[in-house]
Amino acid sequence: MNEDLWRRAAGDMIERAEGTAEALTEGFPHWADGRTGVWTTTPDGDWTGGAFPGILWLAHRMTGEERFRDLARRWCLKLAPRARLETAFKGFGFYYGAALGAILAGDDTGKPLALEAARSLREQFDPALGLIPLGKDAEEAGEVGRAFSSIDSLQAAPLLFWAAKETGETSYRDCAARHMTRVLDIHLRPDGSIVQSSELDAHSGTVLRHFTHKGFSDSSVWGRAQGWGILYSAMAFAACPEEERWLAQSMKAADWWLAHVPTDRVAFWDFDDPAIPDTARDTAATAMVCASLLKLAELAPEAASRIRYRDAAEKTVEALVTSYLTPTAPDDHRPRGMLVGGCFNKRSDSRPHDVALNAELIFGSYFLFEALQVLTGTVKATEV
Repeated sequence: MNEDLWRRAAGDMIERAEGTAEALTEGFPHWADGRTGVWTTTPDGDWTGGAFPGILWLAHRMTGEERFRDLARRWCLKLAPRARLETAFKGFGFYYGAALGAILAGDDTGKPLALEAARSLREQFDPALGLIPLGKDAEEAGEVGRAFSSIDSLQAAPLLFWAAKETGETSYRDCAARHMTRVLDIHLRPDGSIVQSSELDAHSGTVLRHFTHKGFSDSSVWGRAQGWGILYSAMAFAACPEEERWLAQSMKAADWWLAHVPTDRVAFWDFDDPAIPDTARDTAATAMVCASLLKLAELAPEAASRIRYRDAAEKTVEALVTSYLTPTAPDDHRPRGMLVGGCFNKRSDSRPHDVALNAELIFGSYFLFEALQVLTGTVKATEV
């Protein structure tokens, strides 16, 4: 156990969160320059907006300090304009930014917003497709059309499962379950690797093609696609333990990751970039998988698997903390607690504010901070 390391790292990340809250008078942190720590922001939070209030909810849970609850409430309420947008990706923002307050602190400040976003997601479900399509407001580069899906869209599921528990309305759960099953079946390859995106026939739901919005190529394995699939299938199984198929899919995808990640445990941005090892890493995807492995370490049916996932999670968190969490050297004068080494998007067709290499990605910081809370015993992995 490296509990001293975990607590020291968590303290540094809390210091970074405090500095971010003080520095930003408007807009949400999206990504920060890895050399300076200066944030690129989005006015309404974009799809990443819930990550920062999520960090603040976790900081309140860890420290018990009311100032973090107050900050989390303030940032949570700033998400309001996004609640009715037609995008599957808003599930991320309202789960971590709003629902997490109720989950971790019994705080209902964000509950009305989270339920409004969940109702909107339920309305977006398309019976012909059997899933929630990306939506006209989805934050992908270019036109996505009305019958496009992606593994990222599983972000909708945790919010819907939470809404079902909060309201007692089974329609939320049914929507989430159908969406989970369909999206996993479309995007999980037989070998356990995951393709990011798909286009479906709007009338029949037939899959017309697989491709990627953000990876190296249409057939490559983009690091965050693999991470999203592992994470959300594990979270869905935790919410519905009778759905053993989701756990098997999460473990299959996790085993693929562990078999293909570099020996230093920090993934490249795309597993199939021919420039490897001379290409970008993605610490955000890696942090996401740390959080996922800790969930599987609770959920896996056999003790040997639980031990293996926990060991892999601890070693991966250690790699991130010792090599990518600032300061990384005695003469490093950057703000403390930045998870650098994130690759937001490396493609030429990405949105201008998503082009970032060796950066701190706010959602990557969230997932590393969550993993540290689990490792220190502050929260259970399946609690969030």
